[in-house]
Amino acid sequence: MKINEPSRIGALNPYQKQNESRLSETSKTKKKDEVQISAEAKELATSQTSSAERAKQLEQLKQSVATGTYHVEAGKIAEKLLPYLKNNQSE
Repeated sequence: MKINEPSRIGALNPYQKQNESRLSETSKTKKKDEVQISAEAKELATSQTSSAERAKQLEQLKQSVATGTYHVEAGKIAEKLLPYLKNNQSE
């Protein structure tokens, strides 16, 4: 008597064919990742100054702050903060 007959191995697992078909279906229908960039983001990317120009501006700011010649206009800061403070007071 043979214990491990080749024809009986498949009979021990009746769900094998079902699992194989399910795995093959999922591999066929995998979705691909997709990225969409809005028009506003594209515009911002093209309108920014080049990295060389930005680095030059940052270096000038660092030097002026280090030497103490950097001047902050309080009026411009107040103009920018005023709408923000008005919106937060109403909440």
